[in-house]
Amino acid sequence: MPPTDRIRDHAGQGAPTVAAQRTRRRLRADRARQLADLLRHQLLTRGFPAGTLPHESTLATDYRTSRNTVRQALDLLRAEGLVDRLPGVGTVVVAQKYPHGLDRLMGLAETLREHGHVTNEVRTMAPAPAPAPVAERLHVPPGTDILCIERLRRLNGLPLSLDLTYLPLDIGTALLGADLENTDVFRLLEAVTGQRLGHAEITLEAVSADAHSATVLEAPRGAAVLMLERLTHLADGRPVDLEFIRFRGDRITMSGLLHRSL
Repeated sequence: MPPTDRIRDHAGQGAPTVAAQRTRRRLRADRARQLADLLRHQLLTRGFPAGTLPHESTLATDYRTSRNTVRQALDLLRAEGLVDRLPGVGTVVVAQKYPHGLDRLMGLAETLREHGHVTNEVRTMAPAPAPAPVAERLHVPPGTDILCIERLRRLNGLPLSLDLTYLPLDIGTALLGADLENTDVFRLLEAVTGQRLGHAEITLEAVSADAHSATVLEAPRGAAVLMLERLTHLADGRPVDLEFIRFRGDRITMSGLLHRSL
């Protein structure tokens, strides 16, 4: 049996009619998802001329697929809020995702400086007894007062992240009169301590937006948000900044450069 025939047979084309139809529908959905991934990558990295995607027939020819698959792929991108279809115009890009690197220790304003101005709305800022998990990670006795800061961070006015930050009080007290609305905490920490930041431990996961987060970020309740948990240390190794950052998943993309070591 020729290789192509074996592939078709393995894909279910020789199965009974009902099963074959289900397989074909699944394969079309798979192809649409795969095409959406390719188009999303181009949209986010290189863009499209004048912000308009090629005609459906052009995409079908370029990617050697059917127009139905192209339509399904575009529907997926539209559901993500990245594109929309305008009568007489076609499919246009209506939103942007901003790149956030994972291979350098930088504040949000430093990370996105090429994309606009980051501002911070300080929603809460007060000392509070450290919960045991926070105290353990900041190397302070449980119940010791720490400084808690919650900030809504915007890029060019667009709500982008909701940050909850825990700082040891001996360092945090020096930030009480600082310009937290326009300055990254990282820069302030280095100024207050006279040390460079050294390294950070990070965890990234997707979580559902709770009612509070969804309202503040102007995102649909239950929508996926990217939760970045980060514990940052000074150059001498002292942990000084524990953060739980909720990013709007529809407006941020995480990237980094990884090296394989054996």
